[in-house]
Amino acid sequence: MNIYEQIVAEICSAKHIVITSHKSPDGDSVGSSLGLLRFIEKLGRSAMVCHPDAAPDFLEWVGLAPIWLMTDQPEEVTAAFEKADLIFSLDYNATDRIGSDMQALLEAATCKKVMIDHHLHPQDFATLMVSETSSSSTAQLITELVVQSGNEAMLDEHIGTPLYLGILTDTGSFRFPAVQPRTHELLAKLLAAGVQHHLIHEVLNDNNTASRLRLQGYAMSEKLEILEDYHVALIPLTKEELAKYNYQKGDTDSLANLALSIKGMKVAVMLAERDGIVKMSFRSKGDENPVNTLAADHFSGGGHANAAGGMSNSSVEETLVKIKKVIPDYFEKE
Repeated sequence: MNIYEQIVAEICSAKHIVITSHKSPDGDSVGSSLGLLRFIEKLGRSAMVCHPDAAPDFLEWVGLAPIWLMTDQPEEVTAAFEKADLIFSLDYNATDRIGSDMQALLEAATCKKVMIDHHLHPQDFATLMVSETSSSSTAQLITELVVQSGNEAMLDEHIGTPLYLGILTDTGSFRFPAVQPRTHELLAKLLAAGVQHHLIHEVLNDNNTASRLRLQGYAMSEKLEILEDYHVALIPLTKEELAKYNYQKGDTDSLANLALSIKGMKVAVMLAERDGIVKMSFRSKGDENPVNTLAADHFSGGGHANAAGGMSNSSVEETLVKIKKVIPDYFEKE
């Protein structure tokens, strides 16, 4: 029995299943959670998806109603954890990634836990663990779960759509090095199951608000700073600037990739002051320009070699100074 068959066996014997994912949900955490939920339901079982906080508005089309939020429904989420006999940890590799409130519930739970994730250096807290750092996304691993457990015939548009969403968004529309032949093999299975891939691209890419475009325009025209010697692009945004353009969750998500698309750029960093801290997105190109070590060493972050996150308790200006100071330690001057 392979690991995926073991996981399905646990699903089929469980009565109270909880599916969790990390704070600040993205396409992969939402897509893998909903894809797994729908697969579990097709197996004839039920589950409850519990996330720390809300997903960005631009993901509402995929169907966020089944997701319970610790920020909005703490009593229901707490009760679900206390009753659970199987908990899934999706798209995170350490318990502190789900916020302190849910972390306490997860660590207190004595039931079986299943981690399915693709990030480096997983923490040892799960009973069963699928940790594949070579995988493009957690959604790809959930697709593997369906296929390699002998349930490929269950794949349909309902299950496949959020899984396609997760793979699409976590690979930067299939541009990142983590995309492997197996990624496309599984995508082909999702398309064969009825997933309307062109509609997913449309709903993701053609939903800009005027304020989001104005914010992005302002960021690129007024805030973009390029360190020519290191081929690094920086975009710092203060809370006042975000407020001026009516910032909504998700509005800055594409800025780091946009800066990285500038000819000659090897690294891009976006800084946004929100919720009392400076949240940071790191993006890079090539094996020779990893950004996860920089994020981990100096900004309480981490992630993948070419896509990582971090944070700073200092001001935007102070954080920017710090980034400029440490960049020579990580990237070669040309």
